[in-house]
Amino acid sequence: MTEMTVVVPRRWAGWARTRHLAAMVVAMLAGMVLLGPLWQVGADVLGGAAVLARPDVGALVMATNMALGMTAWMWHRGDGWAATGEMSAAMYVPFLLLLPPWWAGWVGDDTLLLGGHLLMVPAMLLVALRHRHAAVAPRRHPLAAAVARGWPAGLGLLMTVDMWFAPTVFAPWTLLVLPAGYLLLGTWRRQWGDRRALAVQLAGAAVWGGLSVVATVASADVAGVLVGVGWFVHAGWDAWYHRTGTVVPRGYALWCAVFDVGVGLTTLLAVLSR
Repeated sequence: MTEMTVVVPRRWAGWARTRHLAAMVVAMLAGMVLLGPLWQVGADVLGGAAVLARPDVGALVMATNMALGMTAWMWHRGDGWAATGEMSAAMYVPFLLLLPPWWAGWVGDDTLLLGGHLLMVPAMLLVALRHRHAAVAPRRHPLAAAVARGWPAGLGLLMTVDMWFAPTVFAPWTLLVLPAGYLLLGTWRRQWGDRRALAVQLAGAAVWGGLSVVATVASADVAGVLVGVGWFVHAGWDAWYHRTGTVVPRGYALWCAVFDVGVGLTTLLAVLSR
């Protein structure tokens, strides 16, 4: 991967490096949150829940989730493979150092997990200082740029993975979340200069709010169908605003469309499987 060296003012270099480290921490946490359910689903399907529940296995799985999240961010940013590999090692080395004492019974479960996380911080700092990430402005690979543009869709898919394995009927009140997101974001982004845009959002809130009320008083099966259809149809609403780029950011509309389709279809599947 090609990197282009640029001059970074000294007064900004430290802040840029701190910002980069903070972004990697967020990416690590995202990896934990998003990939954790996939391991659980896989363990349930393959019958390995007991193995996954072991503290040593859980620690290594957690390190893997964090490493994958952080690697995805560094790949998007354009960091070199050496820096990415060393930063990935920083996720595992603390746990690998603590596992032998844990296996010997010298330290407890809490020490293993807490100690591993605490030791990650200096390990990450050492790698960051060694490679001085903030001193380069890399040219991102076209594939990395494409993935970066479509990450909201990937996030929506990951957030609905467990729903496909265990479909459930969402409560009628969840339909209120759909228009609320647009109204809140539109207000925050000051999108109501055109009163017609606000009128459309209020009309949407009335439609999905009314659907929620009807689902609340309907029978269980009818309510499930109404909720599923309500979520699924809202994906069309999202697609329109993703196309126009108004009211909400395009990334939010893309994520919401994928998530809404997943929730809507799995809710309908749950009704049909009763």
